[in-house]
Amino acid sequence: MPTITDNEHFYANLPLSTLPLSDLLIKENLFSAVPQDWHVIITDITGSTQATLTGRHQDVNLIATGSIVTVLNIAYGMNITVPFFFGGDGATFIVPPEVLVKVMPALALYRINTLNNFNLDLRTGTVSVKDIYTEGHKIHIAKFSSSVSFSIPIVLGNGLNYAEQIIKGENYLLSGHEPNNEELDLSGMQCRWDKIAPPEDKEEIVTLLVVARNVNGQAEAFKKVLQKMDDLYGTPEKRQPISVAKLKFQSTFNKLSTEMRARLGKIKWFELVRTWFISLYGHIYFNTRGGKEYLKSMVEMSDTLVIDGKINTVISGNAQQRASLQELLDQMENDGEIIYGLNISSASVMSCYVRNLDDGHIHFVDGADGGYTRAAKVLKAKL
Repeated sequence: MPTITDNEHFYANLPLSTLPLSDLLIKENLFSAVPQDWHVIITDITGSTQATLTGRHQDVNLIATGSIVTVLNIAYGMNITVPFFFGGDGATFIVPPEVLVKVMPALALYRINTLNNFNLDLRTGTVSVKDIYTEGHKIHIAKFSSSVSFSIPIVLGNGLNYAEQIIKGENYLLSGHEPNNEELDLSGMQCRWDKIAPPEDKEEIVTLLVVARNVNGQAEAFKKVLQKMDDLYGTPEKRQPISVAKLKFQSTFNKLSTEMRARLGKIKWFELVRTWFISLYGHIYFNTRGGKEYLKSMVEMSDTLVIDGKINTVISGNAQQRASLQELLDQMENDGEIIYGLNISSASVMSCYVRNLDDGHIHFVDGADGGYTRAAKVLKAKL
């Protein structure tokens, strides 16, 4: 593995791989061990499964996105790039100590905000990478170019899974950090898109989680699953659940006020009305040349694949393709290679982090009605 200085710019300095993902996974020399002085942070919403079953999946996604925006705004202000992973009802981050000391009090404040405004408890825990390594687990990371303008972290090893188990276990490992006295900075968090129907030639949205039974066979197992998806569905671009033609901009007062409560912890009526008037321009802007380019890049920068020691992905296709994929998944599960959870939706949902309209935007995608949360429920039942 390449030797990279153990400092706050470790992730930013990783080389960007343009290999096909299934090839990258088995190139151990292209992965680097995360520095021991870094830390894993995990956020998750208590009772998210019940919340999605009662129709609150968009609130769950919005709050999970807010935890990402909280961390990224702090890291961005420090000129530090950190890897993160969206999970539908929470998120995972790997951060240097300089970011940790600022992020944890901010997340503690954000937790109070979400509890007061949404009656949903976003719990946050952290564990050091050193402690994960001491217990015999690994976190090997690479940076993958998933499109012309978008890159994602790829993690192999079971270190993040181990961190999740001890942080989210029966004796929940709460961070113990007190909230800071500063105002929350959730600038850039947006949630202004309606449910998104599958692209024109597709009929369903599949949310899939895959865990390898044996960490030593993890890369090969993931390669097999991803290659099957390529064979059945085509390239990642062809199985993308988001398409420009199906996007519907939604700027109702209800939508904007929910977003504002998540960002500010309260409704500021003058700002709400002002935001509503500004958002009306969005309907015009998206018909301009610049707006159409933004929508195109938004599809490219949609976060539909996460590999954080397991495969998490949202794809579109038809029932026949899914049945063929499940044949392989069932076979691999019966052979003891993997465990998987799968959920089928009629649409996808998207929440957004928009720092600027040029290249500073990321869009988090989930299956409608809580695709990731429901798939995780299936997976947990098997575990």
